Amino acid sequence: MKLPRRQFLYLAAGAAVLPAVSRFAMSQAYPSRPVRIIVATGAGGGIDILARLMGQWLSERLGQSFIIDNRPGGGGNIGTEAVVKASPDGHTLLLVAPSSAINATLYDKLNFNFIRDIAPVASLSRQPYAVVISPSIPAKTVPEFIAYAKAHPGQLSMASSGVGTGTHLAGELFKAKAEINIIHVPYRASGPALTDLLSGQVHVLFVSPAASIESIKTGRLRALAVTTATRSEVLPDLPTVSEFVPGYEASAFYGVGAPRNTPTEIIGKLNKEINAALADPGMKARIVDLGGDVLALSPADFSRLIADETEKWGKVIRAANIKAE
Repeated sequence: MKLPRRQFLYLAAGAAVLPAVSRFAMSQAYPSRPVRIIVATGAGGGIDILARLMGQWLSERLGQSFIIDNRPGGGGNIGTEAVVKASPDGHTLLLVAPSSAINATLYDKLNFNFIRDIAPVASLSRQPYAVVISPSIPAKTVPEFIAYAKAHPGQLSMASSGVGTGTHLAGELFKAKAEINIIHVPYRASGPALTDLLSGQVHVLFVSPAASIESIKTGRLRALAVTTATRSEVLPDLPTVSEFVPGYEASAFYGVGAPRNTPTEIIGKLNKEINAALADPGMKARIVDLGGDVLALSPADFSRLIADETEKWGKVIRAANIKAE
């Protein structure tokens, strides 16, 4: 049957509108069931706590449970891949962490491309590392530590929480920009690294303020600086490394991502609610307690941050010839 031209155009226009209407309806009904936030580390750490804080907020605001699903292993790749393979309907989300940017270069073969396969939803926080040294090192400032390291090339050791971790790369960038020779000693976590730093078996560590603040306050460890471009609310009296080493900046960023092709309406809804959480004084105080500063960005700005961090740490990894273990 041949349709009149006017009727054909009407039906065609209606068909074109249907996908937009269905996406709008989906976003209005979202979430229609419990949402999983996959955290690619074990339970109990700072990342896990941050995810649970945000999950509780979203549960209260959106009327569905936001459940934390811990998927440790593979340097964060196991959890990320689970989200990449999930249905793009907003009911499976990823807690984005520094490994998201680092692993793109650190691993030769991945079953996904993070920038292509994960849609940025919202940033949560940016966390400095504190540069802490053993009291056995006679240095009280960054310039004094650099001078001491240059006077003892290859004799000092730098601990980290593992090969290719943020603490490792922050130290490698410092070594490169300060032009010093320090031996890297990787650990499986920051806890054992801190223990050996306290005993003087290693000499310097780039570590989250939350993990080291008590040892800093009691004088068991000496903090020289923070690694962010600006001073931290957690350790406001400490200078930044960049005040002495121009161009240096290192930090851990956290946020939320979703499978690619997740409707923009759902991403926008989540971004709005997350940014509302970050504007809440109580939530901001909790994030500061975890050692970070609130970072509220649009999905587009968060996408640019991920791309910039991926490029930055890729250069460090290649220059230092770092390989995943």
